[in-house]
Amino acid sequence: MILGSHVSFGKEQILGSVKEALSYGANTFMFYTGAPQNTVRKSIDMNLVKEALSLMQEHNIDVNNVICHAPYIVNLANDLDDTKYNFSINFLKNELQRCEEIGIKYIVLHPGSSVGIPKEKALDNIIFALNKIITPASKTSVLLETMAGKGTELGSTLEEIKYIIDGIENQDKIGVCLDTCHLNDAGYNIADFDTFLNDFDNLIGLKYLKCIHVNDSKNVYNSHKDRHANIGYGTIGFETLLKIINHEKLKSIPKILETPFIGEHDDDKDRIYPPYKFEIIMIKEGKFNNNLMNDIRSFYKKD
Repeated sequence: MILGSHVSFGKEQILGSVKEALSYGANTFMFYTGAPQNTVRKSIDMNLVKEALSLMQEHNIDVNNVICHAPYIVNLANDLDDTKYNFSINFLKNELQRCEEIGIKYIVLHPGSSVGIPKEKALDNIIFALNKIITPASKTSVLLETMAGKGTELGSTLEEIKYIIDGIENQDKIGVCLDTCHLNDAGYNIADFDTFLNDFDNLIGLKYLKCIHVNDSKNVYNSHKDRHANIGYGTIGFETLLKIINHEKLKSIPKILETPFIGEHDDDKDRIYPPYKFEIIMIKEGKFNNNLMNDIRSFYKKD
């Protein structure tokens, strides 16, 4: 089972990410090379990269299973403002270069939002941008994330994902990241995951599937809202998510948790705790923990 979570990328950069992943009992992880909400970036410290790669090797974390994520504000779909559009293209080029410096094979991308232009034009803009970003020499592949269809965001249907992939010149450098919450909210019945996976294979091809974001959903099926819930505490449910994680055809694919932190009001300050250590235990044991929230609070409060 290749299982991990989103982790931070702070003062120790990728080394800190590895240490955090290990504290959760993970054997992979996903990170942003800076804050996900902005494009402020510091240079990659290669000394920290060397230490991180050594620590990964020591603990049997394969760097080829580690995932980067592009920041949310990159929008390759809308070209109404040339300056913003070209900035997004150049920024994502730089993110691929930063991944290559670290040795990261995949970067996940939200395809983008049309925001006032026709959907067909927006999809063509994504293709145009990616063909400027991805070259035959690229060592890092771009993974298009399946989206919930909130507002004008694109990539909420497999047909849209296929349309983008079909337009990419270097198709060996493009792939897909499924998000279970997004699929549910977009209107895909993942409780019948075998049927969904067959449909995906027939339309796009399983060879393009490189990563899965494992999240429960706070929303009902086909709601197009995109609000993640902790594993087993949402409308998708523990058993369905467990079947997806353990699916025979997905054994070699990294699964990444992006579930919400546990919040608590304590001494007039908000305290939040990461759930990943306990969700990973729950998944590995294959048994739902109906006391998850309290277990997490008790564990972190003792520190």
